[in-house]
Amino acid sequence: MDKLVIQSYDKNDFQKEDKSKRFIAPINPETYSKNFKIELEKKRAHGRSGTDPRYISTEPEEMKLEFLLDGTRTMEGYVEEYKNLPVEKQLQKFLNCAYNMDGEIHRPRFLNILWGKEYLNFHCVLSSVEINHTLFDHEGKPLRLKIAATFMNYKRSEEQVMEQRKSSPDLTHRFKVRQGDRLDLMTYEVYDDPKYLTQVARLNGLNSLRYLPVGTDLSFPPFDKSDD
Repeated sequence: MDKLVIQSYDKNDFQKEDKSKRFIAPINPETYSKNFKIELEKKRAHGRSGTDPRYISTEPEEMKLEFLLDGTRTMEGYVEEYKNLPVEKQLQKFLNCAYNMDGEIHRPRFLNILWGKEYLNFHCVLSSVEINHTLFDHEGKPLRLKIAATFMNYKRSEEQVMEQRKSSPDLTHRFKVRQGDRLDLMTYEVYDDPKYLTQVARLNGLNSLRYLPVGTDLSFPPFDKSDD
């Protein structure tokens, strides 16, 4: 049976994997779950009991995985590469792949989760991890760990813009600036025309067309394209 694999990348185009940081789940998860969330603004009119929720945005998809790391050397089907490693060293392999800061890019690495040839292929970043020690030897040394990890789907802003423009061309698009984003490219992707660049910058209170502070929320409203 194919093992679940977490590939690790230093760039968000997911083109060149660093195989030295690849992590293989020694025992496949029994289950995994996905979470889809829509953010709504819930305003209740004065004197009324109901609400008229207004759509704000679709949150990134989340996936939750739970799997074991074992140091007893007794589990059948365990990945040979890890079988003779202490459980703490196996854990370090996972953390190096998904959690630890990469000094070259000043953040944890970008990930792709694969399971089977076509069944699961999920571009993401790690958003949280919980590590439970469940078995110890007579000296108190951990022999088995249970990892519960949550991964958030990752799409570059250009991909988000293209998807939103195709699905809802007459709605205001909202994006959070990520490292490397450019306002001119984002504007072109939304409107298929660069002429709205200064209007978008002015609407969002930007002082520069070139510098975008990471984490800034940007709005791209529908413009009347019949206007010159």
